[in-house]
Amino acid sequence: MTIFTRRGAIGLTGAAGVLALFGEGALAQAPARAKDGAVVIGMSLEPPVLDPNLNAAAAVREITYLNIYESLARIDPRGGIIPGLATGWTVSPDGLEYVFKLVPGVKYHDGEPCDSADVKFTLDRLSAPDATAPGKSLYASIKSVEVIDATTVKVTLKNPDSFFLYNVALGDASIMGRKSAATNGTKPIGTGPFVFKERKEGDSVTLAKSPTYRHAASIRLNTVTFKFIRDPAAQINALLAGDVDTFPGFQAPELVGRVRADNRFAVVIGSTMGETILATNNGRGPMKDLRVRQAIAHALNREDLVAGESGFALPIGSHFPPHDADHVDLTKTYPFDIAKAKKLLADAGHPNGFEASLKLPPVGYAQRSGEILVSQLGKIGIKLTITQLQWPQWLAEVFKERNYDFTIVAHTEANDLDRYARDGYYWGYDSKAFKDHWAAVVRETDPAKRAVLIKAAQKMVADDAVNGFLFQLGKIGVWNRQLVGMWENSPTPSIDLSGVSWK
Repeated sequence: MTIFTRRGAIGLTGAAGVLALFGEGALAQAPARAKDGAVVIGMSLEPPVLDPNLNAAAAVREITYLNIYESLARIDPRGGIIPGLATGWTVSPDGLEYVFKLVPGVKYHDGEPCDSADVKFTLDRLSAPDATAPGKSLYASIKSVEVIDATTVKVTLKNPDSFFLYNVALGDASIMGRKSAATNGTKPIGTGPFVFKERKEGDSVTLAKSPTYRHAASIRLNTVTFKFIRDPAAQINALLAGDVDTFPGFQAPELVGRVRADNRFAVVIGSTMGETILATNNGRGPMKDLRVRQAIAHALNREDLVAGESGFALPIGSHFPPHDADHVDLTKTYPFDIAKAKKLLADAGHPNGFEASLKLPPVGYAQRSGEILVSQLGKIGIKLTITQLQWPQWLAEVFKERNYDFTIVAHTEANDLDRYARDGYYWGYDSKAFKDHWAAVVRETDPAKRAVLIKAAQKMVADDAVNGFLFQLGKIGVWNRQLVGMWENSPTPSIDLSGVSWK
């Protein structure tokens, strides 16, 4: 199959699990609700809120980005940048000024007009010194936002930013109305093709086709229900019973065979931007010592971890997707070597190892990898105690409060090497050398020169063993064969339904 990145299409062959898998036999019949233009989408995680400015959870963006909200530009299924609320843009020769022309006449779901003042409001809120949005560092290069007229806005940067256009295309930069932004966490109002209808806590979120959307005639679905089902057995039961039409991110790779055997469904394995890591609190206890982190890196057996994902994953040695053109294979930076790992621990003053916590979020890959890593690190004397957390707990204890030793999570956004340069990020990694290097990456607008810098950045975080780099999460997409237009790959967290329909 072809795997897509923001740089275009890349052929990927011979990688275990990265294949298009279809069952044999006759095509399925669409469920009865298809006649009403309704679809039920299964999700493993429930979003804490419905405003991406309030929470970093990917589930927030999966539901809202390109469905409820739109940004100035948008990420397409190939990972490219195309117009969104802006019809186009111009960039000054020095790379410091961006002028965006907006689509005229756009309205929010509450009937309010969307104009340049809302763009300024949104970008100012993201880039303000006291901004609290989880992605605020992505917009730190913004110096000022000026309204030229109702459909023209000029953004001036402090310095050239080679990621700026990409960043304003993300769900983090969803344009929000000045009047409705304050309540978007619970009652989201955007300009997208679907309007928020209802939320049942712990169960579902329902959207309906928006009558105010400028391309409403092209939207084929009338009602969309996101159904939250965490347990893998319950997921497959919901599919087979016809209660759910699709799981765009099926979390039970060990059950793929059962779904594939049912001729009603297609199973399509694509790529994600999800670097799955043993996230390590670099500012806490033994993990402050590079030798300890190196010991952990030497104790990782990625073959077993990939096998735990039934082969639907690719091993990584740094925080960068293998399908990206700038990827460097760094899996041999610290080759699997138990004896060397034990010596490093002893040199660091831990000849008998130590005890530590492993706090896990409620996702399948973390649960599976957690059990494997307890065994792997136990072989060098690191005794991990697993604590199970619900997603809101994980976001509070681990991501916000940094009250953890280790956790396992997939970071699903593109270009997220920048996290290693962020002050106060939950890993507690504070390297002036990396921050200076990443600043050079951001400022470099020549693609060839930037590629060299990105490759060097990958090696820096690998050498520092900041985290345990495990594997790139595969995207297991399962859907009724009569449902068309679903994304095969996941270049950004989004279940984009604007092009989805029943045959």
